[in-house]
Order: sequence, then C-alpha cells, then structure tokens
Amino acid sequence: MLDKAKKLLVSISSGDVKSLARALTIVENDLAGADAILKSLHPHQTPVIGVTGPPGAGKSTLLNSLIGNLAQKGKRIAILAVDPTSPFSFGSLLGDRIRMKDQFNHPNVFIRSLATRGALGGLSSKTIEMTDVLKAAHFDFIFVETVGVGQSEVEIAGLADLTMVVLVPESGDEIQHIKSGLMEIADVFIVNKSDRPDAQLFTISLQKLIREKHQQIKVFNTIADKGIGVIELANEILAFKPHDGLKKIELLTQKAWQLIQNYRMRDIKKNKLQQKITEAYHPHFNIYQFIETFMRS
Repeated sequence: MLDKAKKLLVSISSGDVKSLARALTIVENDLAGADAILKSLHPHQTPVIGVTGPPGAGKSTLLNSLIGNLAQKGKRIAILAVDPTSPFSFGSLLGDRIRMKDQFNHPNVFIRSLATRGALGGLSSKTIEMTDVLKAAHFDFIFVETVGVGQSEVEIAGLADLTMVVLVPESGDEIQHIKSGLMEIADVFIVNKSDRPDAQLFTISLQKLIREKHQQIKVFNTIADKGIGVIELANEILAFKPHDGLKKIELLTQKAWQLIQNYRMRDIKKNKLQQKITEAYHPHFNIYQFIETFMRS
C-alpha cells in the first residue's frame, strides 16, 4: 500500500491531474490507502490563502476574478471550496461553484469542492488533509474558501498562511464581530461591492478600528463582478512570503490539534450515533449517562 501511495504522489508531483483527483477522493472518503498517502507526503512551502467572511459577501465571485488574474500571469492555482452541509442529510447546501465557472477549464486552475461534514467553523480535518495533498502538486498558491458562518470562521487561521476576510458595506454590524474574533485572524480585509452606498464610510471605520488595535492589516476595496481592485489584491498575494518561526509553529500546532481530535473520533459516525440514541431514547433519557459508554471506549 505504501509503494502505491508513493507512486501516486510521484504522478501528482509531475502534474498528473487525474492522479491528484484520485488521491483527493481517497483521502476525503477514508478509502483504503488514505493513511499511506498522507504519511508519504513531503512538505512543500506552497502558500495557503484562506478566504472567509459572512454569507453574501461575494467570496466566490471575488475568487473567480482574482484567480483569473493570477492564472493570466502564469501562476498555477488550486482552490478547495468548502460547501456547508445539511446536519440531517450531510449533503451540500449551496454548491455555488457556478460563480467560478470561468476558471473550470483553465489549464492552470484546479478546483475541488468539499463538504464541511458538520464542522462548525467551516473546516473539517479533511480540509487540512486535502490541502496537504494539494501541496504535493506544486501549485503556486492554494486557496481555501470557507462557507462563511460568522465568528467560528476563526478556525481558518489554523490552516492558512494568509487569511483574507471579505466584507461588504452593509456589514456595519459585523464590526462588533470583528472586534471579538475576526480581527485576531485577519491578515487582509477586503471590502467588496464597494460601489454600494456607505462603502467609503465603512472602510474608514474599519481602518480606524485597525489603528485602535495597533495592528497592521491592509484594507482593499473591490467590486469583484467588475474586476475593480482585483489587480491590487493580486499583487499583494504575489508579494506574500509564508510565515516562519513562531507563526509557523502556531499554525502546525492548530493543525495537529484538529487532526488528533478527528482521529480520536474516527470510529464515531453521527448517523450511527443518531440511530443509537433513537434506540435508547425514553422520556427520562439522560444524555450524560448515554455518552459515558463512548467516553470509556
């Protein structure tokens, strides 16, 4: 199994897209050979760009324009687009990759969707594992677009070298959320749809907040569907250098924490857990007594 994994990774390293897609499927679904693939990976310093923010901010449209700009410059780009899933059927709720339709057939662009699998912050351990597989393909940049579920999006900071938070002028109330969470993880703020009313006022308020926090976070104004402001953002990404030292250790620690949590929970499937609860349920059902069995195991 280990030899097969190494051969597959050699093919991926040489640019074989079919091998990359097959490896991602194996890892995503925990098929035979998944562990061998992951343990055979050699680390590559491909920058991982996290794109997060509230729903409706235009993240996919912005990515479509941004990736097009970078691809025209000859850069090879991978996108891992994380879709939310139903807590009941575990199926994808959005499937909004249609907004990146312009890039699907571009030879320098590889797009893969991934369900959150119930992860509250829009990230699951599979996001981490599949991102590391993408690094084996020697892309110039890997973008991870999260589902945008609010404050819990701080999880992206444990995966991305550069975290971009996309907001819109109507996000005035989001300033409170920024104070309590997103400000801690953002490397770049993007005010998208900046042709809307109060866009300039919102940008000024955001910059003021950044100064009050004594932080150095750049703010970009974009109108993604018209390509305005995208060149400046692309240049910022091209100039980015991955973190080293303490920041890198913090990133690796967060990744290890999430992976260990997943491996310890690997034998507990939510649908089977629901079945067991259905069988055990009665009017005086005590959930703490119920989970004790799982705690011991």
